[in-house]
Amino acid sequence: MAKRPTMIEIGERAGVSQATVSLVLNRVPNARIAEATRLRVLEAADALGYRKGPQHHVPENRTRVIGLLLDEISTTPFATPFIEGAREEAALQDVVVATFSTRSDPKLESLALDLLLSNRIIGVLYASLITRPVEVPERLRDVPTVLLNCYDTKRDYPSVVPADITGGYAATEALLRAGHRRIAHLAGESWIEAADDRERGYRQALASWDVPIDEELIMRGGWTIHGGRELTARLLDLPEPPTAIFAFNDRMAMGAYAALRTRGLRVPDDMSVVGFDDEETSKYMDPPLSTMVLPHEEMARWAVGTLLDEQLPAASPRRVKIECPLISRGSIGPVRAAG
Repeated sequence: MAKRPTMIEIGERAGVSQATVSLVLNRVPNARIAEATRLRVLEAADALGYRKGPQHHVPENRTRVIGLLLDEISTTPFATPFIEGAREEAALQDVVVATFSTRSDPKLESLALDLLLSNRIIGVLYASLITRPVEVPERLRDVPTVLLNCYDTKRDYPSVVPADITGGYAATEALLRAGHRRIAHLAGESWIEAADDRERGYRQALASWDVPIDEELIMRGGWTIHGGRELTARLLDLPEPPTAIFAFNDRMAMGAYAALRTRGLRVPDDMSVVGFDDEETSKYMDPPLSTMVLPHEEMARWAVGTLLDEQLPAASPRRVKIECPLISRGSIGPVRAAG
């Protein structure tokens, strides 16, 4: 039987990344892929004889399994897209995903690996709900492993994370395109890597539009609704308040809404607001919040596809970054005329 082409080979033929190939072949919704690029990938896949579906030899009466080790599930809504994306992608090739919540506890990780490795699994997705560097368990060194929403500093494993810098850039640029020039940023806590990256994107967007960066408009130290409310109140007390706010996450944006209402101000008539994360509640805010989507489902699909392609590189594994698309709702408007 002819060797099945990998997504890496298809990407090389089409002149695109493996991540783009995965998004096209898996028909991932909301993936911002140009039509010409999509057709080029499909043509390359067809020319190489790529077909979706079970391609591996499956021993009789044996279920093929991928292990998903996730540090937390119950305290956040972001676990669901990881789990569902991985399950749906794996199901395309008759593979089951076994999920374990480990709380980053080495003992729980070891117990999960005892069970997984005794069942001759295909590989492991090692995932974190907060984008961060991780110490990968030593027992995974000889197991096909992909890091999901995290990475190892030595780059021993392939990893996939959100493109938070470009996400911060896109969020800020949406406000710039609406005519705003005094744009504040409600920054996250300094220990959160995504907070630094989103602020970097904010700064890059202002610089690209030749808008001077006013450090007074960058409020650091929050990630909760309460933090967003308190930081926004400080912005409104400035001699020259901003006309727009880019918040580190949707919860801080909710706090900004509350602070504005307290002052008798309206979104977007008096202040435009953009959030990040696309939490479920953001679409029900008044007005609905414009926000950036965390591509957790697409990331999980890419990670599973990489394991199933059996093409984990032996040297210099890549760190793939998947874009965070903007969902434009009702919270962005033009600058209010003076007076």
